[in-house]
Amino acid sequence: MEWIEEMNPWWFSERWDRDEITLRKWRSQKIKWIPEWIKVIPLESFSLNFVIGPRQVGKTTGLKILIKEVIEKGVEPKKIIYLNCDLIASFEELRRLMSTVLKIQNEGILILDEVTSVENWWKVIKGLIDLGKLQKFSIIASGSSSVSLLRYSEAFSGRRGKGKNVVVLPLSFPKFAKILKMEHGLRLSRAFEMYIQRGGFPRSVNEDESFLEEFIMSVDREISRVDRSPKIARRIIYSIIKKAPSALSFSALGKEVDLNHVTAREYAELLEEMFLLKIAYHRENGKINFRKEKKLFLRDPFIARAFARLYSLEVRKDFLYEWIVQEHIYRKFGEIYYYRNSYEIDAIANGLKIEVKAGKAHRRYPRDVIILGEDDIPRFLMKLEGDSHEDV
Repeated sequence: MEWIEEMNPWWFSERWDRDEITLRKWRSQKIKWIPEWIKVIPLESFSLNFVIGPRQVGKTTGLKILIKEVIEKGVEPKKIIYLNCDLIASFEELRRLMSTVLKIQNEGILILDEVTSVENWWKVIKGLIDLGKLQKFSIIASGSSSVSLLRYSEAFSGRRGKGKNVVVLPLSFPKFAKILKMEHGLRLSRAFEMYIQRGGFPRSVNEDESFLEEFIMSVDREISRVDRSPKIARRIIYSIIKKAPSALSFSALGKEVDLNHVTAREYAELLEEMFLLKIAYHRENGKINFRKEKKLFLRDPFIARAFARLYSLEVRKDFLYEWIVQEHIYRKFGEIYYYRNSYEIDAIANGLKIEVKAGKAHRRYPRDVIILGEDDIPRFLMKLEGDSHEDV
């Protein structure tokens, strides 16, 4: 009971947010923002919401800001229960804590932060839902990979009420530019240069020097939790950066790091589930060719630079330009493909065909292909302002 009380200081003090460590760190950042995703989570009962996104993207900070805003709107503090599941050692401990929680409160908002840290967490929640113990709650369960959270969504079929899936991603360039303009009045071109260097994670935006190592270690821990090797995952990312921006087969990817194609594919798909990379398949005449070489891109400039620095590799700007455009098109349309034959198209989605060129295009492309040079990219991305990270 004492431990639960320590995780919920708003039960006892109106000034709790001044001393709460997560919000204190957030307030101390030079560049900060209130995340938009907290506004789309249903807070009425019954709802089971899944909040997913990469480690260090600011999920916990966003949830603490949400708690602060909800209390300010008049919700009774004791009806908001927060559990940091990173600190829960086992299924049995989670079950005991939930039993204690339900003795304290039988309605309100229940936040299970990083619930995927607990093996078989879903059995506890599903069991309580089936027993009718959580019908007066809005439950927010967060996790750092869709493989660990959404894989159990079928177990909750018909048991989620008004719940949503909310995906939390690093800042897109348009949002980064908007925040930097408000803070410093920067021009668009300068904001794009900064975005290439920093990416969109809160701590990378603020140039936190300790973040790189902590980010790599957090990725390693997440991979270990699903019984995979962090060393192999690092080698996969190393190979992607080294071969960028060429299309690769899983066989070629595996050969680079002494793995068979099955293992290479499994690790690439795991990293995709963790929001670190995205796999773009070949598409021609409306048909997707899953066997042809794939384009694999890292989903944020900071992710690319963090792993590149780990291996003393250079990430060329033209690689980052292509990856950034691919990522933003994927966020906008929920799909991303490429084409290669006598010429190459880097990104295809929703009728758009985009080729990214750092310099001048040296060949003629069909009229329906948009050629983006270095100076065109920031303006093009601003037109994709509607990129969505909310409901999927």
